[in-house]
Order: sequence, then structure tokens, then C-alpha cells
Amino acid sequence: MHFAPRVACFAVVLSTVIALPGAMRDARAEQATSAAPMPAKAPMTADAVQTPGDDPASLVLARQLVVASGMSRSFAVMIPQYMDQISTALTQTRPELIRDLNDVMLTLKPEFDKQADEMIDLAAHIYLRLLSEQDIKVALNFYQSASGRRFVETQPVFLNELLTVMQGWQSKVSADMMTRVRIEMKKKGHEL
Repeated sequence: MHFAPRVACFAVVLSTVIALPGAMRDARAEQATSAAPMPAKAPMTADAVQTPGDDPASLVLARQLVVASGMSRSFAVMIPQYMDQISTALTQTRPELIRDLNDVMLTLKPEFDKQADEMIDLAAHIYLRLLSEQDIKVALNFYQSASGRRFVETQPVFLNELLTVMQGWQSKVSADMMTRVRIEMKKKGHEL
């Protein structure tokens, strides 16, 4: 499926944006009065994400949050998808490679599964940098609750449906905007 990698990445981003509006609002309200807006930053490298001084117990909590929120499954699903893409690309013109390539992929899979696990650690370090330990505990409590587990279970279906709806919405907004621009430009004497 061509949309699968996009949906997985979209799931990671969207779930962090909409996951905890109620639960996090209460925990963050205390900090809102003293918190300054965060400046935009350049993309971070793996080395920059990890902070040697991170408390091991806090790291465990942040890692649990990454897993409980369903974010980790987005990382894990990327490995087989990439392997399928590589296999397809290589065997389209060289079908004689299929058997040996399958063996190689089976051999390499555990190695790359570890890299997906490393991504969980990287995400946990980012949470530690952006959230207080109390925020992480509140979020983790939500995701470990019945409602939180149900929320995580619905995310793949929700995001697939949202992606479909969003594509239609984008088309409508684009067409509506162009129509309005033409009307307004015509009022100014320009025919578009």
C-alpha cells in the first residue's frame, strides 16, 4: 500500500497533537503562566536528542509513554515496509534474486528491528526534553486507562479515515478559495 508509510508518519505527528487535550491541559495549566514560547529549531540529529544527564527512571517513564501512546508501532511498521520496498525495487528487473534476497531480508530483520527500538529511545529523550516528569506521568496514566487504550486502538482506522477526508477537504478549500479570489479580483477589474 503506497499510503502506508505516509499514514504511519502522519499517525505519529497527529497522535501527539490531538492525543491528550483534556488530560494534558490540567497538568500544563500550572506551567502556562511561566512558560515562554519555544523558538523554532533546526531538525535534530540522534546525537543531539540524547542527553547524558537524563534520569534513568524518567527515561523509563518516557519510553513507556512512547509505547503506550501507540507511537512505537509506527516505528516498528516502517522496517517491514522499507524491506518490502527494497525487495520490490530489486526484484522487478532481477527476479532471479527473489530467493536469496528473501533469505538476506530474514537475516537482516532483527538488526533493523533493533533500530526501530532505538527510535523509541530517541522519542523518549525528546519527551524528556519537552515535558516535565509530571506531564509524562499524566499522559502515561491516560494511555494506560481504558479510554487511553481505546484511543490508541482506534488511531489506525481514525487516521486512514482522516487522511481520506482531508484529501477531499483540501480539494474543496482549494476550489472555494480560487472561486473567491476570482470574484474579488473581478471586483478590482481583473479577469482570472
